[in-house]
Amino acid sequence: MVILGNGFDNEGLNLPDTGDFNTLPAHVWPKNASRREDGVVEIAGVGLDTIAQEYGTPVFVLDEDDFRTRCRDMATAFRGPQNVHFASKAFLSKTIAKWVHEEGLHLDVASGGEMAVALAADFPAADMTLHGNNKSRQEISDAIDAGIGRIVLDSLPELDRVAQAAEKAGVIQDVIVRVKPGVEAHTHEFIATAHEDQKFGFSLASGSALNAADKAQANPHLRLIGLHCHIGSQIIEADGFILAAERIFAVFEELINRYGADITEHFNVLDLGGGFGIAYVPEERPLDVAPLAERIVRAVDDLAARIGIPAPTVAVEPGRSLIGPSMVTVYEIGTIKDVHVDTGATRRYLSVDGGMSDNIRPALYSAEYDGRIVGRTVAGERVPSRVVGKHCESGDILVSDAMYPDDIREGDMFAIAATGAYCYAMASRYNMLTRPPVVAVRNGESRMILRRENLSDLLSLECESPS
Repeated sequence: MVILGNGFDNEGLNLPDTGDFNTLPAHVWPKNASRREDGVVEIAGVGLDTIAQEYGTPVFVLDEDDFRTRCRDMATAFRGPQNVHFASKAFLSKTIAKWVHEEGLHLDVASGGEMAVALAADFPAADMTLHGNNKSRQEISDAIDAGIGRIVLDSLPELDRVAQAAEKAGVIQDVIVRVKPGVEAHTHEFIATAHEDQKFGFSLASGSALNAADKAQANPHLRLIGLHCHIGSQIIEADGFILAAERIFAVFEELINRYGADITEHFNVLDLGGGFGIAYVPEERPLDVAPLAERIVRAVDDLAARIGIPAPTVAVEPGRSLIGPSMVTVYEIGTIKDVHVDTGATRRYLSVDGGMSDNIRPALYSAEYDGRIVGRTVAGERVPSRVVGKHCESGDILVSDAMYPDDIREGDMFAIAATGAYCYAMASRYNMLTRPPVVAVRNGESRMILRRENLSDLLSLECESPS
């Protein structure tokens, strides 16, 4: 048993050491985050204390220049911004769509709602790709009417729906076929097995991918422009992407053999999807995009040269890796409670004024995050700690296992880094908590890009008044 000077013990907890609690890990926090001499963390020259006072907590704070820089780095790595399609499912607003367009990137949308938000921001439909495993006829029709750039085909019934909608609209619609290449990649490893049992795409192993490509190529209302795959998430190595490209090239080669080299005039896109990893906690290593992209693109060039065709354009669909590290969530510490656990150890529970309604990922995936006090410097002895939300759920945990200073007190500002992806996008109104605002910061100034929901919003969907 390890007995701490303050009477706590951590036997059986095996908690990680967060290092200097007042130092922000540069590879986890936004590029423009720093701690001032008074202990307040500022991002892009704006103190988080000022943000909290002006906009309240919880609040998402987005470093605009961090996001734009990541967009540019990705565009450079993959030979042009047109080859980088921001995955809007990670986080989308009209402002984000505007920034993506200004940086020259294209946009992936996975629903009619995401497409509508992008169109409302005047994002060119021709620079959008529509994804989804169950696109409705209305979504397909709306996309074609808007002039969508490409539609990802995910099933044979959907192929027919797209063709019918294109015929009705009097257009030839560009499409790409989603392939299951038999590669599943996660972080440091990839599994070169079938991985067939999932809802997306056509099987490479069974021949259904080639069959779908044949049908698309033969349909007079469709133009087959390429193939697509997605092999996993939080990937920081190139091997899985390269293996997927090698396998998909078998379909490229077969189609060229069947239809002749002229097909490459329009059949010239290899979309390798997204999944590029970021660091959520100090011990994780983020993606180094430039060398990874170089390996992937060089491998595709070599594959094309081997079979004697022009190298297809390599497209990618990053979401998390662009927006994730650019945002933090700021909370206020409320109730602090010391709890004795089954091992005989003691753990301190730090409650914040948000929780699983603004970040469901820890509850869904056991996701880990780096959290810090951001309104002052703390210097107490470390005690086993857990950061929890205010929801009526025992699983409402934001940081499960940590060693935090024991001088954290009620009213302190606490921020969690790397919350740009899948936090606001998956936010809910559980327990009727309102969704927080999103505030963008740049050059010492802040502005709200999404306001906080209020009671009127909660009541806005009600159809009847109480009698």
